[in-house]
Amino acid sequence: MTILQIHDALADVAARHGERPALTALASADDPAPRSWTHAGFGAEVRRAANLFRTLAGDAEPRVALLLPPVPQAWFALWGAETAGIACPINHALDDAHLAALLNATGANLVVTLAPGHPAGDIGQRVLRLRAACPGVRTVLTVRDSTDAGAAREGALDFDAACAGQDDATLAFTPPPGGDRIAALFHTGGTTGLPKLAQHTHGNQLHAARGAAQRYAATEQDVILNGFPLFHVAGAFVYGLALLLAGAEIVLPPPLGWRDPAFSKRVWAIVRERRVSLLATVPTVMSALLAAPREADDGASVRLLLTGGSPLPAELAARFEAETGIPVRNILGMTECAGVISIESAGEPRTPGSCGVPLDGTEVLAVDAAGRACAAGESGVLRLRGPNVGPGYTDPARNPGTFEDGWLVTGDIGHVDAAGRVFVTGRAKDVIIRGAHNIDPGVIEEALLQHPGVQMAAAVGEPDEYAGELPVAYVVAQPGAVLDADELLAFVAPHLPERAACPRRITVLPALPLTAIGKVYKPALRLQAMQRVVAERLPAAGLAGRVRAEGEDRGGRLVLRFVPLPGESAADLAEPLRRLMAGFAIAHEIEGRAT
Repeated sequence: MTILQIHDALADVAARHGERPALTALASADDPAPRSWTHAGFGAEVRRAANLFRTLAGDAEPRVALLLPPVPQAWFALWGAETAGIACPINHALDDAHLAALLNATGANLVVTLAPGHPAGDIGQRVLRLRAACPGVRTVLTVRDSTDAGAAREGALDFDAACAGQDDATLAFTPPPGGDRIAALFHTGGTTGLPKLAQHTHGNQLHAARGAAQRYAATEQDVILNGFPLFHVAGAFVYGLALLLAGAEIVLPPPLGWRDPAFSKRVWAIVRERRVSLLATVPTVMSALLAAPREADDGASVRLLLTGGSPLPAELAARFEAETGIPVRNILGMTECAGVISIESAGEPRTPGSCGVPLDGTEVLAVDAAGRACAAGESGVLRLRGPNVGPGYTDPARNPGTFEDGWLVTGDIGHVDAAGRVFVTGRAKDVIIRGAHNIDPGVIEEALLQHPGVQMAAAVGEPDEYAGELPVAYVVAQPGAVLDADELLAFVAPHLPERAACPRRITVLPALPLTAIGKVYKPALRLQAMQRVVAERLPAAGLAGRVRAEGEDRGGRLVLRFVPLPGESAADLAEPLRRLMAGFAIAHEIEGRAT
């Protein structure tokens, strides 16, 4: 039988691996008896949630907004919503105006969130305040903390209690057939007042998850530590559904995840205790793992570290492998294709800079400015097509430029080598990626332009060894105005939809670089940001006064020119400079010049 929908796939796993653990949730870093569900039990919880959502929606299609951290109920609600109707996971860290805009844009009629007073966050109180601005929301369901035995709060239903009254053996309805049924709407990046909602079909998600599991060589013996939120496609599919379909176990950290100091301190002990075989990360988490206390045998059970979401510095990957003995495998994905484009396979050696080979059935091309396919190794804009690519955004007017003639245009600059491996070397699209979280520079620019002294503003990503990129901004003052960078930072912070979008620094310039038709030329600003970061790091690398970092626009590549001091050779400087640059995911070239 061909399995076309998520519920059928989970039922198939339960039939084959029903008594094996599927989900284990740590209430704290030293939880002696964490809650756990087998694959059979997991499927039963999903059916309860699906039946509940179908009942509560009445004659309407259930559209279930999920504003939850990665607690167990988020997993049941996600797949239950996709079974009954459409899931709409939302980043609960966004401000109230953006949350309301997304709730309305998705057409959500049901919301699942935390109960007010939950230790994992205040999103429950905020959702109840937003109801007046979201007339389509019929019912709010709240998830209590595991230690909270109180009654449901006014204006909401208790999610666990409501699910407990539903049939867990069968679905009380018949879902529409076919893998092309819309399963979810995932919002992309830093949203503005006009949210961009990417549609997923059941077939898209299954293809991405099955392909990922194949690349990991995942089996029912695997255990993955996955603390990603489920509004992020990596948490839901790349490190979530992929492992569920393999019959493996997902271990959830405490709800605060890496923001929980006790968890960060004990993470390697948890890896040992839970026999974790796969680590789900982004480069920032890799750095945190290296900094965490670790005994000699703490990582003995781990066979792979998986990373994606933001560029992987080659030096970080090499350092992690050298210090832990754990192989690192890189992943390339997008929200618009259920999170997976290509993955470095478990059984093959890592190639520095590579994002691996595309999933089976997925075609990736680099295309030049004229739209012609590039030769092997030749750089262009990457595009793909395949069963993982979604049908586009809910607003068709937003598809051009991303969904074109059956292709998904990634906006990344890169190439495909003769072996079929995908490499990303730059970015054509205007987005900042901070620790796998997409930030729309437009929200920063709009906030800055509200300041009466700002005439022009532009935001770009500044390279960072830990976060991949951090937002920085450049502004031009109105005639006669005097701008202070610190005062601008204080002004702009309350106007941003999330803390992650707050610029690391703001630089006042006499003018912004412009194209021939008067548009801000952001590649020049990115190069300036790269140059500044490298210059700041030179003293710690022992290169102060010996290297001058100069930005030159060679397709977004940073050109470093260095001048040896008397008595030194260029080779004396080349190695420490290489080590310095390897910590960044920056496309660069190194050139020497005589004294």
